[in-house]
Amino acid sequence: MSDPGLEAAVAAGILADEATHRQMLRSIVDVARAIFGARAASVFLLDEATDELVFEAVSGEGEDSLIGRRFPSSTGIAGWVLVTRQPLVIEDAATDPRFSREAARATGYVPRGIMAVPLLHDERTLGVLEVLDRPQQSRFTLAEADLLGLFAGQAAIALDLLGRARAAAAALDRSDLDARLLASVGSSLRRREGGDREAALQLLTSLEALLRAPRDG
Repeated sequence: MSDPGLEAAVAAGILADEATHRQMLRSIVDVARAIFGARAASVFLLDEATDELVFEAVSGEGEDSLIGRRFPSSTGIAGWVLVTRQPLVIEDAATDPRFSREAARATGYVPRGIMAVPLLHDERTLGVLEVLDRPQQSRFTLAEADLLGLFAGQAAIALDLLGRARAAAAALDRSDLDARLLASVGSSLRRREGGDREAALQLLTSLEALLRAPRDG
């Protein structure tokens, strides 16, 4: 039977590392903030183990202090968007009962306007993207909705890849030297092409089968 942990460890060699995906998320919130002319933009990751939302990427207000900050997944606008899987645009957060002023104060910044969208990937809700305090010269438009959806799609992909990279790293931490060696072999596949790559894949499969075989004594 296939060992998901071992397979994840091997995959670590051919997937980009965690830092790469974190940088991708940071680029997404930087661009979203610039495009909307907002004071801040953030990506929250749902930690299913603790049922919390975690700041994974922040641009603008709080970018130096909020990364890694956690709060219950049902909290505020982000929590509502996560649970309902529906986007939400609020021009005056203070008048909306879903807004948690206490949670906002804890971050050091209380926004006036909020755009929030769920990050969905393969029927899973991975987190939430928020854009805070864009200029209010005009009402929220259909074009802005489409643009926000585009950013959400990119952020969801980045979060999914980040989760895979972390799962692979965790598998390596839990595994023995054999799994680490397999991951090292897997890494070399990136530099192989054509017949060489196929041969390397066959070798990797054979090595995994050998390691799984019962040992005498």
